[in-house]
Amino acid sequence: MKKFVVNGKELKSRLFLGTGKFASSQALREAITASGTELVTVALRRVELDKHDDDILSAIDPSKVAVMLNTSGARNAAEAVRIARVGRAAGYNCIKLEIHPDPNYLLPDPVETYEAAKVLCAEGFSVLPYINADPVLAKRLEDVGVAAVMPLGAPIGTNQGLQTAAMLRIIIEQSNVPVVVDAGLGLPSHAAAAIEMGADAVLVNSAIAAAGNPGRMARAFALAVESALEAVIAVPAAASLKASASSPMNIFDDVI
Repeated sequence: MKKFVVNGKELKSRLFLGTGKFASSQALREAITASGTELVTVALRRVELDKHDDDILSAIDPSKVAVMLNTSGARNAAEAVRIARVGRAAGYNCIKLEIHPDPNYLLPDPVETYEAAKVLCAEGFSVLPYINADPVLAKRLEDVGVAAVMPLGAPIGTNQGLQTAAMLRIIIEQSNVPVVVDAGLGLPSHAAAAIEMGADAVLVNSAIAAAGNPGRMARAFALAVESALEAVIAVPAAASLKASASSPMNIFDDVI
């Protein structure tokens, strides 16, 4: 499997972690450790970048885990660009571009996302846009220079799994940049299926943060992703519509 590099850093873990919805910084810290993640995403509007004592950033060890700021809360391209620039001023160049004006389903706005990506890529940001599972949009964003694309498996926080599997397969097949399946993954099996499909990584938040035991759930997702990666590297046997005997059918010919 090809190397996965984000913002100039090679990442071995293919499980990324969102940091919202955790009951406490301690719960987040335990989930980060259990997941083995090397990259977390943090909404800029939920942290104070100059205070690390009692907020989300206090749970993150920057020597072990990279922080990717996201523009969650932005309703249009102008707001997203403004948020990203604030983040860069504080030293964060890697941006998860997230624009969802619809409050009910939080679906990403494709037009505003594309316009913001053009500006941010031109300004030298490492941009990972959160998008609908739209193969055409994914290619357009690749053309403007995004570092990866992050298509949804299902709407944010729904835990429905890979409802967009058919379109995800097309995006993965056509993409020349990493594909990170983001949003809607509710079970470790969903994450494993995305990796087995060919996704380079997955990003999980709600399924871990809202679990009865976030640390154990984070570990479960980590094991699922690791297992799926091993299977991909091993090159699975081809599927077939016809049965194929696991033992030779003619072993008794000489006896007969």
